[in-house]
Amino acid sequence: MKRIGPLLTLLGGLLLALFMLTLNATTGSASKATSAGDTVSASPTATRPPTTSAPPSPSASPTPAPSRSAPANADYAGRTDDDSSAVAVSLRDGRAIAYFCDGRDQESWLRGDVAEDGSMRLTGKTGGVLAGKLADGRIRGTVDLGGQRHTFTAEKAVKPSGLYRATATVRGAEIDGGWIVLPGGRQVGILNRDGAPGAAPEIDPETGAVTVDGQELTARPVTP
Repeated sequence: MKRIGPLLTLLGGLLLALFMLTLNATTGSASKATSAGDTVSASPTATRPPTTSAPPSPSASPTPAPSRSAPANADYAGRTDDDSSAVAVSLRDGRAIAYFCDGRDQESWLRGDVAEDGSMRLTGKTGGVLAGKLADGRIRGTVDLGGQRHTFTAEKAVKPSGLYRATATVRGAEIDGGWIVLPGGRQVGILNRDGAPGAAPEIDPETGAVTVDGQELTARPVTP
C-alpha cells in the first residue's frame, strides 16, 4: 500500500499536466482563428462613380451661300448695231418690258422674266423675241422680228432717258404711241392711229407732253 500511494499521486500529476497542455492548445488555436478573422476583414472599397463621356460637340454647320436676287430695278436704252432701230428695256422686280422700234413702221412690245444672272427672253404678241443678258451695267442681245435679227446694246438710262407710252382716243381714232428717249436726248418712236403706224411726234422728255392731231397727250414712263 505504501508503494501504491506515490504512484497514484504521480499519475494524478501526469493527468493534470496533460489537461493543462490540451487546454493551452485549444486556447492558442482559438486566438489564431480570431487573429486570422481580424486580418481577413478589410475596409470596404470606395465605389467609383460611373464615368460619363462628354457629348460630342456639334459640328459647325456650313455657312449658307449668299442668296442671289433679281437684278436691280433700272431702265436701259440703246441702238441696234446697224443703227437702224432703237431698243429700250425696263426692269422691275425680276420682270422686264422692252420696246423695239425703227421710228417708221416696225415695232414690237415684249415682256418676260429676268433670271438672277441677268439673262432674259422676252416675247411679243406679234411673234417678236428679245434674248439678252444684263452685265457690266448694259444689256447685250438680239431682237428677232419679221424674219430679221437685230443685235443691240442698251446702256443704263438716266431720266429723262427711257421708255414712254401714250394711249388715247383723238378725233375718234385710237392712238397708241411708243417712244424711246436715248442717252443724249435723241428720240425714236412710232404712233399708231387705229393700227396704222407712222413716225411719232417728239415728246417733252421732262413732262411727257406731246401733241397729237391738235390734242395734247401725256406720254408716261413704262414699267413692267
